[in-house]
Amino acid sequence: MTDNLLLAFALMLVLEGLVPFIAPSAWRETFRRLIEFSDGQVRFVGLTSMLVGIILIMIFK
Repeated sequence: MTDNLLLAFALMLVLEGLVPFIAPSAWRETFRRLIEFSDGQVRFVGLTSMLVGIILIMIFK
């Protein structure tokens, strides 16, 4: 279980690093827009992201 968790974490880091590596200006602009969101909007984005992740885990498990 620990090996799978570490593997998933490593994959997440690779995927998270792709956009800043490939398109740093787009990455900056995305965060510039996120700063303008209210706390509720940021929480909604986070919740939606978690739900999509959970659904994908359930589908591909």
